[in-house]
Amino acid sequence: MELRGELRPDRPLLVVALDEEADALDDELPILVTGPGKVHAAVAVTSALSSARPSVVINLGTAGGLRDGLQGVYEIHTVLQHDFDAAAIRALVNRDYGVPITLDCGGGSRQAVLATGDSFVADCTVREVLSREAHLVDMEGYAVAWAARSAEVPVRLIKLVSDDAGEGAGRTWAETVGEHAGTLARWVKENVPR
Repeated sequence: MELRGELRPDRPLLVVALDEEADALDDELPILVTGPGKVHAAVAVTSALSSARPSVVINLGTAGGLRDGLQGVYEIHTVLQHDFDAAAIRALVNRDYGVPITLDCGGGSRQAVLATGDSFVADCTVREVLSREAHLVDMEGYAVAWAARSAEVPVRLIKLVSDDAGEGAGRTWAETVGEHAGTLARWVKENVPR
């Protein structure tokens, strides 16, 4: 976990998983680099928000496309965990945990459903199953949304399709992450007030 810059109530906090996704961001806004996966993301965001509250948490990152033809930047309107069996837990304790989170997108951008889990999806069979519930897949979005919501801080998830979540996804991500970091930085410049 690394926080670059100072959290202030009049400015957003940009949250990314990896340094590679933050490379093109300028230092005008604070940036939190969490590390990969739900645990790293939840702990980093919770820790950062315990000391100060930004105006909004904006999670920027790459995501695998679960349906053919998806490309570009999407704002997430619903995020779910694909590796958490909420129905089984409900059956055991008669309470809901890990339910999908609906976010306020404001309606101005392309919207998608995001599935978050602690595995990098690079398998066509897994992709097919996940595509029944979501458009995109990542490893941090749900945790960032949950931590921000728990701290009562508004949150937005902005995801750029980096690969097709199929057999060559890891290679494709590694080859294109620099270009995608630039696209995410442009999105911030065009959409996030300073």
